[in-house]
Amino acid sequence: MTAEQPAPEAAAPQEPEPPLTLYLVKRLELVVRALLDDALRPHGLTTLQYTALSVLRRRGGLSSAQLARRSFLRPQTMHEMVVTLEQRGLISRERDPGNRRILLARLTDRGDTLLDTCEPLVLALEEHLLAPLDARQRDEFRATLGTGIDALSELHRELEHNGG
Repeated sequence: MTAEQPAPEAAAPQEPEPPLTLYLVKRLELVVRALLDDALRPHGLTTLQYTALSVLRRRGGLSSAQLARRSFLRPQTMHEMVVTLEQRGLISRERDPGNRRILLARLTDRGDTLLDTCEPLVLALEEHLLAPLDARQRDEFRATLGTGIDALSELHRELEHNGG
């Protein structure tokens, strides 16, 4: 007679691995982009156009290439957007006194007014995102995002510099 073998223990169910941080950041970006596009569409703006106008409000006097870098777009894409925004009277461009070949974009009064109209929509979306967080968590969230942006921006600059 053979001794009964104890039943093998059922393997404990494995916890699914948490998603990659990059995946979570991308999901957040996609949701934010969709909601911003929906909020801005009635005002004739896309999220990318709003971003460019916001950058010009903060910085003013930027070339298309500088604006592209600060708005996370390719220079050719930004050039097309700048032409569109200029045709709509939201920005103006003038020659850079230091380099006559460069055109510097600036927000017009019309562009400034449009940003004033859209800003409450954007701020409401941000408030909805941050509502579950207390003040300390909000500060930590912003700081952590900034740290990640700085780290990957540095990597991006290194790769561009090294031709990679």
